Amino acid sequence: MLATSARLLRLLSLLQTHRDWSAPDLAGRLEVTGRTLRRDVDRLRSLGYPVDARPGTGGGYRLGVGAVLPPLLLDDEEAVAVVVGLRAAAMSGLGGVEETAVRALAKLEQVLPSRLRQRVGDVHAAVVAMPGTGPTADVEVLLTVAAAVRERISLRVDYRSHEGSQSRRVLQPHRVVMSGRRWYLVAWDVDRDDWRTFRLDRLTPRIPAGPRFQPRPAPAADLATYVSRGISTRAYRHRCRVTVHAPQAVVADRVGPRIGMVAPLDDGSCEVVTGSNDLDEVVHWLGLIGAEITVHEPDELRQAMACTSQRLARAATTGGTRPSPPPDPTHP
Repeated sequence: MLATSARLLRLLSLLQTHRDWSAPDLAGRLEVTGRTLRRDVDRLRSLGYPVDARPGTGGGYRLGVGAVLPPLLLDDEEAVAVVVGLRAAAMSGLGGVEETAVRALAKLEQVLPSRLRQRVGDVHAAVVAMPGTGPTADVEVLLTVAAAVRERISLRVDYRSHEGSQSRRVLQPHRVVMSGRRWYLVAWDVDRDDWRTFRLDRLTPRIPAGPRFQPRPAPAADLATYVSRGISTRAYRHRCRVTVHAPQAVVADRVGPRIGMVAPLDDGSCEVVTGSNDLDEVVHWLGLIGAEITVHEPDELRQAMACTSQRLARAATTGGTRPSPPPDPTHP
């Protein structure tokens, strides 16, 4: 039989890895009597672990939800994953997380065995993280929105559009989608009677929240693709559709989900659909692909490509110098 302290750790590990245990199964795993098992469960409860018990012949034990967070027992793989995840959290695009993540890291790394500390160190010595740029979403906003999704509670929010205009919305939140450092809420807009996608860094919940609602069918089975399509095309003045004569896997490496949608046509070509308020920006991204392109729409994209081509051709023939202006006829 294990010593009491080791047995308690073993019992806690079993409760954390299995939702329900019968008393005979737990006692058999620990090689103890039912009476000893009951005493060990009482000891865990005194340490703050909420162990729920079900009476009767079919009864047993499960680890419940308590009022405070007791210490967690992690195996080696879980501990390494948590440390790496906490360090990555500082670059997640959520304001207010960085300091909290550092505090949690300090506590966890202090008690890591040397073998695990070495594994974590190997990961971070081999990885160089590029500093994030752009707007940051508030972690409190994310928590408020996530709770509303779970509880099916409407949100009253102030929202700032891409152009900077302010509006007040009543939303029925469905899911939160993360893309890089950007966080998006997919929600039913009550006033507009349609599905909309909202950036969390532009959203401010108002108190009190709205009433509960009955969930609607999702706007798409694949919400990641739905959001990608919305943020790369629907929000812009120009919608561009081209065929790129290169494999879909190659093009997808150069065109991320926030830039456009990439769909394979055959083994050697794919369709790219994107949107922008500036066609020169689209020309820039398409040029970076480095493959032959057939433009389907709009005609203005062809014109923007022609202007860019002429400008680059002049740069190549004149050494990059600006062409001389035409002579002024008023001066001899």
